[in-house]
Amino acid sequence: MKIIFMGTPEFAVPSLERLYNDGHDVTAVFTGVDKPRNRGMKTSFSPVKELAISRGTPIYQPETFKDGKAVDMIKELQCDLICVVAYGKILPTGLLDIPPLGCINIHGSLLPKYRGASPIQYAILNGEKETGVTSMYITEGEVDSGDILLSKKTSIGDDETSADLFKRLSILGAELLGETVVAIENNTVVRIPQDPAEVTYAPLLTKNMSPVDFTKSAYDIKCKVRGLYPWPVATMLFGEDKIKVFAVDTTDSITGKNPGEIVSSGQSGIEIACCDGTVIIKELQAPGGKRMTAADFLLGYRG
Repeated sequence: MKIIFMGTPEFAVPSLERLYNDGHDVTAVFTGVDKPRNRGMKTSFSPVKELAISRGTPIYQPETFKDGKAVDMIKELQCDLICVVAYGKILPTGLLDIPPLGCINIHGSLLPKYRGASPIQYAILNGEKETGVTSMYITEGEVDSGDILLSKKTSIGDDETSADLFKRLSILGAELLGETVVAIENNTVVRIPQDPAEVTYAPLLTKNMSPVDFTKSAYDIKCKVRGLYPWPVATMLFGEDKIKVFAVDTTDSITGKNPGEIVSSGQSGIEIACCDGTVIIKELQAPGGKRMTAADFLLGYRG
């Protein structure tokens, strides 16, 4: 099958690799424009572009679809199907109508739950025990609202962060893409409309979400710390310093302390009261410092 692949970050790499390994003719890869990345701000390629280069696939990096040039290119490529995984751009209606087998997307949730830009993070932030990936047709209208094709479920680990879950779902998404393409090719796929009553949303994360609210439950606080890693990362005040919090444990200890008060600090970490017990800060980063254990931080702290 002749396929155009659209994707940009590391999450999309296993899906593109799966299309190559399954023997499909990846006619072209569309990916985000080259940007300065990391501390040195050196211009670098997206992970998807790196893979496409290694495979000798033609690469396109349109800044916009509004001028019609990218749409004309896709018409000339004469693909059967367009596969989208974390591309980062909304496809216009004129483009959606080009491939005879349509345009499909791999989304990092069990639709119709968590439509939007941050489904993996919100599943953890909201304390979900299960999530997954969904393949769907891309249609005109609201983002992530197209008919569901297939899905795969997975449990969320008690200590799993968004970074951990991203890696697992990228692999699961690649498996799902492979199965979905085969089903489309064999005309065995069944379209399932999304139930509007079940729709929830996962908008972009912001730094305003970072401060930890210790009036919440210990479980909620742990979910926040896990869900906001690797970005924007949970934060809290320790003395006059705003520190980043990377890992916590929870207890159901009743201390008599008010939420936010320090219960103890030492080798096991910094224990802080919350509404139904305590959280123990295990890993953190002070302003201008490096990520370290709370115990190491306390050794050098001069508050």
